[in-house]
Amino acid sequence: MTNQEIERRLQLLEDVEAIKNLKNRYCYWCDANYDVANIASCFTEDGIWDGGSFGSYNGRAAVHKFFAEDAPKLLLFAMHMVMNPVIEVTGQTATGRWYIFEPVTFADGKKAGWLAGYYHDDFVKVNGEWKYKHLRFRQYLSTPFSEPWLKTKFGPE
Repeated sequence: MTNQEIERRLQLLEDVEAIKNLKNRYCYWCDANYDVANIASCFTEDGIWDGGSFGSYNGRAAVHKFFAEDAPKLLLFAMHMVMNPVIEVTGQTATGRWYIFEPVTFADGKKAGWLAGYYHDDFVKVNGEWKYKHLRFRQYLSTPFSEPWLKTKFGPE
């Protein structure tokens, strides 16, 4: 194996780990009472946060506003547990997909519940740092803790 091949493979591993770390930081800051400045910093200036039934927000400023004003009115508590990442890097762009399962407290009625779904994201490397270009969340289930999953609708929205 040539030095160039080793460097290419090492760069790919570093990029994948940096993207995983970006997802982890985003989830952490969402769960830290919506640390809006840090959440917004995960996105490019023209980045998109598309939460399906939670709405879509274009641009870092709109993402910041959503997490500052609207998200706390939807979920009082959430603990993002993301798993099974599939990340494809092509130079300065990448895609990623994760499953998500999270215990939540719905603001409506202050009821404990469960959310599950997946993320399908587009990333871009800006000045050596990976950022969200387009984050998509699609819900598989949303149910109060007291309701069995069998009574919920399964599958993407």
